[in-house]
This record gives sequence, C-alpha cells and structure tokens, in this order.
Amino acid sequence: MWKIQRGLPGRDEQIDNYCTTLRNMAAVGIDLLGYHFQPTFVWRTDLAAAGRGGALVTAFDLAGAGAGNALASDRLAPAEPLSEPISADRMRANHQYFLDAVLPVAQEVGVRLALHPDDPPVDTPLGGAARIFTTPASLVAAREQAKGSRAWGIDLCLGTVSEMGGGAAVNEVIDALGPLGAIFYLHFRDVQGTVPAFRECFLGEGNYKPARVIRRLHDAGFDGFLIDDHVPAVIGDPGTWIDISSEAYCSRGRAHAIGYLQGVLDGLGLG
Repeated sequence: MWKIQRGLPGRDEQIDNYCTTLRNMAAVGIDLLGYHFQPTFVWRTDLAAAGRGGALVTAFDLAGAGAGNALASDRLAPAEPLSEPISADRMRANHQYFLDAVLPVAQEVGVRLALHPDDPPVDTPLGGAARIFTTPASLVAAREQAKGSRAWGIDLCLGTVSEMGGGAAVNEVIDALGPLGAIFYLHFRDVQGTVPAFRECFLGEGNYKPARVIRRLHDAGFDGFLIDDHVPAVIGDPGTWIDISSEAYCSRGRAHAIGYLQGVLDGLGLG
C-alpha cells in the first residue's frame, strides 16, 4: 500500500485491491487486519546492541539516524525510494483518504482495521517521510479521523508507545481507547529509555510493569489477544528480530517472552 501511504498516482487501484482483500477475508471468516502508515517503515540504528546477559537487542538513537541508517532487511525496505519529502499534513491527508475509502467496506463486511503506531515515534522525518502517529494524543486523533467507526481501532504496540513516554504513555493510551473498545490487540514488548534514544529489552526490565499493564487493560474492558513481539536474541538464536529470514526467528528469546506472559496471566488469575 505504499502508493496509498505516499498519496501517489495508482493509490486508487491499491485501495480497490485492499477492499477486495477485506471482502475475501470476510468470506473465509477472518475479521481483523492490522495496518501501519509508515512509508519508510521501522528504523533502528543498531541491530545488535548489548542486552542483559549478552543477549542482542535493537536500539535507536535519533542522533545517528541520518539518511542511509534505516537498518532493516530487504523485506522491510520501502517499495520505492521517496521521490520527494512528505510532510505531516500530507501524511494525515493520505491517511484520511485511505480511511474514507476502506472503512465503509470494512464495516459492510464485518472486518476491523487495527493501526500500528509509528516506530520509532519521532516527529523528525525519517527517510524523507514525516511520522504522524507518535504520541498518545495522535492515536486518539486517528480515531477521530475514523469518525469513531467500530471498524477502526489500534494494534497497541506497547513497545512503540513505551518509546513515546514510558509507562505514563502506555497508561494514557489504555485509558483513552480501552473503554471505547478501540484497542483490538497488543504487541507485547518493552524498551529502556524513550525517544530520542532507546533500546529493546526483556519483558520486566523496561519502562513499564507488565502485570500492571495487563491489569489496567482488563479493567478497561480489553478482551483481545496478546502477541509476543520483538524479543532479544539469546545464545543459540541466529539473529535479531528484524532478521526474520533466519530459521528460528529468535525462538529462544520468544519462548522466554511467552513463558513470562503466561506466568503473569496465571498470577493475575486472568486465564
């Protein structure tokens, strides 16, 4: 959907294809689709920073995020280089154009769309494109763009929101969107530090307390699912999270995250 994100000729064809995908999903009983609006995708300035116990984690420092430093695999690279910078106003207009076209179809067929926040959530353009979903307030504003549609919500990427402002930012998003039923699912990870510089870490050693977050979600009425997200690469894991071409995809680090979350859920008595 890169033409949609950039507002380029051909975006209407991509929107038609997107709507066809929504209809096809509904036809086979799939009712949830995540999306992001980052023309230059995820940025990191270090894919092998030192984590606890010698694990490898990704890190970001805006001071080192010049052109050419979007450390990403070919899978994550933009479809085409930007031909010109894209301002925040234009990005918001492009997102509005997208929602106006696809939300009626999503509502008609019963498929929900879940927006992933911008990672990293910095106001400084990266790779020439402005980032517009970088604060809790901007995620609330995105719901306003969706005109309160029940077909629109967020993928609450806890790591990305933690990058915005730690536990306080996470709480703000949960309190604002949770009671509205606008949190559809979670990416469960955390970081140490906030923008302009942070590094990923194991659950339980980052900016927020996982058990408190899960309890807060439960109290806000959240009944969706949790996904273990970017995890440290521990001994025996062949690569970092971004290197998903690797056979194991950090299976050992992922096992730790899943076990941690199972223990928290059991301890809280939430099933």
